[in-house]
Amino acid sequence: MIKFLSNKKIYLDNAGATPLDKKVAKTMAICERKYFSNPSAIFTDGVKVRSVIDEARLKIAKLINAHSDEIIFTGSGTESDALALLGVVRGWRIKNKDMIPHIITTKIEHPAILENCRLLESLGESEVTYISVNKDGIIKLEELEESLKENTVLVSVMYANNEIGTIQPIQEIAKIIRRFRKQKKEEQIRFLRSSDEGKRGARPFKNELIPPFSQFVDLPYFHTDACQAVNYLFTENIEKLGVDLMTFNSSKIYGPKGVGILYKKRNIELCPLYGGGGQEFGLRSGTESAALITSVAEAFSITNKIKQKESERLIKIRDYGIDKLLSLSKISGYKIILNGDKNKRLPNNINISVSGISSELLVIELSARSIFVSEKSACKGNDSSKSYVIDAIRKVCPKKGTEADGSLRISLGRDTKKGDMDILYKSLKDILIKYKKWK
Repeated sequence: MIKFLSNKKIYLDNAGATPLDKKVAKTMAICERKYFSNPSAIFTDGVKVRSVIDEARLKIAKLINAHSDEIIFTGSGTESDALALLGVVRGWRIKNKDMIPHIITTKIEHPAILENCRLLESLGESEVTYISVNKDGIIKLEELEESLKENTVLVSVMYANNEIGTIQPIQEIAKIIRRFRKQKKEEQIRFLRSSDEGKRGARPFKNELIPPFSQFVDLPYFHTDACQAVNYLFTENIEKLGVDLMTFNSSKIYGPKGVGILYKKRNIELCPLYGGGGQEFGLRSGTESAALITSVAEAFSITNKIKQKESERLIKIRDYGIDKLLSLSKISGYKIILNGDKNKRLPNNINISVSGISSELLVIELSARSIFVSEKSACKGNDSSKSYVIDAIRKVCPKKGTEADGSLRISLGRDTKKGDMDILYKSLKDILIKYKKWK
């Protein structure tokens, strides 16, 4: 067993999971004891539990300027992503059995999106375009625009990356999608007019598989995984943001694990992932937990209240930490690289690669000093291969750290202080100097 070298524990893996907020924990404990009845029951206690859940749903809806019936509770962020992606594709295929839908996503999405896209491809249920990012981890908008086709049913681009923290231009993406929908609608009108005259108008689209019938006009839908973003970025007005579906995760906003949220615009039809009792508007069967749902609503409310102030505080600590860590290159003899754009990144994210030394070894060494960071993404922690996110940004910039071994994700949180960066700096310096001597 590793003996910890320091008594003070410094937790810097808030992108993996956040600690439970004390107020949220209190809310959860009260609800667990008081609201335990089945919310589908028609007796008094069951009706009360249903009312508590409905209040929480409305609370969350107001926080993002949505309708309460547009909020669906799931078991995790991963399930919310899967429901959005698989739900749209399979719901569309029920009505269009002879047509293969098309999805657009990025090469650096969370596995909850990428693995389900690969599943759909392997089953022949969808074709998928994986668009590139630049050397700083930002999506290429021109590639997205060129990838849109008549049978594109969904575009899924995460708001902020879970590994390198880069923020995507969500509102710009939404504008591109709206323009494409408008173009489809105009083409449909021309098609119908020319059909009335016994003519077929010119078709500007690259994909000639399907005519511009009315059921395709509102497509594609735009989904974003906002699990990492909600603590720090704009989510207060869903219409202004421009998305049709959005995923949240309680465990990233100082709420309990085991509950996620999917925002779904009213006009969107989803196919449920499985059958059952028909809870959550028929989209997520299973007895709801009033304690979890009430707690995530409380966590969401707290997050919105402190978002701006906390973001400003963490940006100062983040930038101080980045400068300190990058300065280790001269002292240690190891080349240290910042992964992702320095400014267009989450206030709490620092991601570095240290060339010539295993990131797994550094995580273990730091852990022995009571400093907890992660290697790559926590959800792929058992995978021995290098991060596909880092690989994606290195391919477009081969001279920038091609010899680097993996990456360290340092994600700050509400308990992080500036002094923690000094302790991290000193600890990492000692580790690197120690291993440099052994080379």
